[in-house]
Formats: sequence, structure tokens, C-alpha cells
Amino acid sequence: KWVGESEKGVREVFRKARQAAPCIVFFDEVDELVPRRRSGGGAGDAGSRVTESVVSQILTEIDGLEELNDVLVIGATNRLDIVDPALLRPGRFDRIVEVPMPDEGARRSILGIHTRGQPLADGVDLDGLARLAEGMSGAEIEGAVDRAAAAALRRHIGGRDPPSYKDIRITHDDLAAAVREKRPGAAGRAGGAQDG
Repeated sequence: KWVGESEKGVREVFRKARQAAPCIVFFDEVDELVPRRRSGGGAGDAGSRVTESVVSQILTEIDGLEELNDVLVIGATNRLDIVDPALLRPGRFDRIVEVPMPDEGARRSILGIHTRGQPLADGVDLDGLARLAEGMSGAEIEGAVDRAAAAALRRHIGGRDPPSYKDIRITHDDLAAAVREKRPGAAGRAGGAQDG
């Protein structure tokens, strides 16, 4: 809101980290905090000047006059291509660890974790669902399991008999439909199918 407030916040984070050392400073979605600065030297708008000032402040804190003894700085991003290159220079964020999308075995494990304790019907094939979920992240798989549970609940509540929650079962078809809907590119294949 106020000029210099963001930079002050950055200084405060690093001041507290130095006081609490040894510690880790973790920036999630670091691309939002340290995006690639524009070249050209134009005045630009106020937003880009603030962004550039925040980027400069972070770079100063990482390799400035006060050393980061026993303070490890980690950043996570899905968009390494838009992170300012100055942040990736040696001595700053000089190790890049790419975490790929889960393979079939990992997808099977993720399905197992998120269906554990869920009321699954007989015949749910988690191995088949893991193959079907190719290209999905762990969060997308979790979302698909949640959607399948919601579909089972809607089906049960919509029945004629008074609902009894102990009778709710998530079927293989519930899970397969939710995975197909969540898969990358599914919106185009599904033709805009809506949540029912």
C-alpha cells in the first residue's frame, strides 16, 4: 500500500532469519516475488518500479553486506522461465532441482494416499486409474478423488430411500470420470461438461 513497504517486509524476513539461524527461508511461487525485470531503462509504471525495487532488495539480502550464515534460502516455482536471471546466478539460487510430474508408480501411491479411509466400492482398480491419470500432478489427482467422493455423495442423496452415510461407496466409474475430467486437455475432450 505504501511506498517502500514491500522492501521493508523483505528486509524484516531476512533480519528474523539471521536472528533465528540456523533456519530456512522458503519462498513459494518465487516467480511472483522475483519476476524477470524489464530491460530498456524506461520509467515504466509504478507497479513495475515497485517490482524492480523488491527484486533488488531480495538480491541485496541474499548476497549483500550481511552474510547469511546458517540461513538457507529456497524458492519454488512452476515458471522458472519468468524468474529474474539475476536470482539464478552462482552464490544466489545456484542449484536448481526439477521435480517432474509423477510417474505411474507415484500416481498409484498418490491415489492410495488420497483414497485411504474412503468408502471405496469393490472393483476399484487403482492401478488402472494410475495409468488413466497420466500427465496429472499430485494436486490434480487429489482433486479428482475429492470430485469422485462428491459424485458418490450426490448420487446417494439423490436416491429415493432415506440416506444412510454408511452405504455411500465411491465406485471405479466415479473415480475414472473425475480423473478424465481433471486430466490435462480434458476440457477440450469433454466439450465443456459441467459439474453435475
